[in-house]
Amino acid sequence: METLTKAQQNLLQAIERLKQAMGMSPTVKEIADALSIQPPSVHEALRRLEEKGYIRRAPRKARSIEIIKSITPTSARMVAVPIIGKVAAGTPILATENRTGDVMVPHNIVRGNCFALEVQGDSMIEANIFEGDYIVVRQQPIAENNDIVVAMINDEATVKRLFISEDRIELRPENSRLQPIHVGADQELKIVGKVLHVCSKATPVMTKQESLENEHIQFTKIRAA
Repeated sequence: METLTKAQQNLLQAIERLKQAMGMSPTVKEIADALSIQPPSVHEALRRLEEKGYIRRAPRKARSIEIIKSITPTSARMVAVPIIGKVAAGTPILATENRTGDVMVPHNIVRGNCFALEVQGDSMIEANIFEGDYIVVRQQPIAENNDIVVAMINDEATVKRLFISEDRIELRPENSRLQPIHVGADQELKIVGKVLHVCSKATPVMTKQESLENEHIQFTKIRAA
């Protein structure tokens, strides 16, 4: 069987994630939306996957993609982590804690009490955390130097890399254009949790209603306290 290009691998993995999340084969439009590309590009890419023997489709059927050869290990069980709001990768903003749905991640990623937040801003782009991505966070009150954390400063939330030295604490962006946030003695710093994993904005997300409607899908739900 022919090998796949990186773009073709991404497409096949997106199809697998969408099928896992929805419990059915995705349409071309759903794939295009997930990958932020145009439907004609998806049609062409699907044709190439079919030629290489990785998928099979029935003509004139919207949900007919059948995966013949998966590139995802069969042991990769997925779990649903609740999305509870948004957090700034930029100037700190107040995070909204309101569950909007679930994001699917491999089970070995999740350890402890975890939740997901949608990223806003571009301060972490050099750590491959982009606006619209979802970060999976383990809730914990302490963190180590150099951890990427979600932190609250005077009741405002941000995602940054934690820097601790003998004389100062900083929340450092991963964007060479931006300056670190110096935590002053008069500021209240609270570590909300440590970032364990980043899901790209192409990752399938189930809304709260879809999560309730798809309880039959075999995945584990992780609760956020």
